[in-house]
Amino acid sequence: MAWTSFLKNLIGGDKTEVAELDNTADTGAARNENLSGRAFKKQLEEADNAILLDVRTAGEFSGGTIPGSKNIDFLSPSFATKAKTLNKDATYFVFCRSGNRSGQACKMMYNMGFNVRNLSGGIGAFPA
Repeated sequence: MAWTSFLKNLIGGDKTEVAELDNTADTGAARNENLSGRAFKKQLEEADNAILLDVRTAGEFSGGTIPGSKNIDFLSPSFATKAKTLNKDATYFVFCRSGNRSGQACKMMYNMGFNVRNLSGGIGAFPA
């Protein structure tokens, strides 16, 4: 039984609405959060200066995306260069297919000083 609890805690078996990463206090400083689909959509709708960022490949993006999103391929060698040119006053809502690439993109962008939110579970977790 203890082993099961340990594994659930390790891999997130007991999911909460918001799982925070490297989060700072609400001082306007950069934040990096993993959000469930519902929390992601709610914060996206409520944010003053939100930018929706799809970090999948151009092919994945052209196959369908969340309306209003901008595409910058995380797997592209130019991702970091393109990210550096983005407005740091905005809050970026980042997603990919599964949440893995977007999680990595969020970590990189957070380290550059961006305020980022990751869609945990990827595009399929975004409510219709």
